[in-house]
Amino acid sequence: MSPPNPFSPDVVAAVTAHMNGDHPEDTLLICRAFGGAPGATAARMTGLDGDGGDYAVTEDGAERAVRVPWGRPLTERPQIRAEVVRLYREACSALGLVPREQHPGGAGAAGSGRNSTEA
Repeated sequence: MSPPNPFSPDVVAAVTAHMNGDHPEDTLLICRAFGGAPGATAARMTGLDGDGGDYAVTEDGAERAVRVPWGRPLTERPQIRAEVVRLYREACSALGLVPREQHPGGAGAAGSGRNSTEA
């Protein structure tokens, strides 16, 4: 039996809405690099828990579910942003891309301030 999700439905909804609304390209790169979907043309985050993120990817015209594990178990909301930024940077490296510069205030792929995955 899986442990209970450490993140409330409100947190999951806020993070997925933020990633899908503000960072669809980052989500796509993460799924291409770590979700077994190198040919994906679209991706959206559908959920998350302490062990990983859930995504729906479109590849070869069909949508399918993908799970990308976190590098370590997450239990606190601020860890989500840090983990997504790490995955984005590692995905860029794995795919031979240069990650964009961080935004002021130290936020990277997952946004900054109130509009980050901590929304």
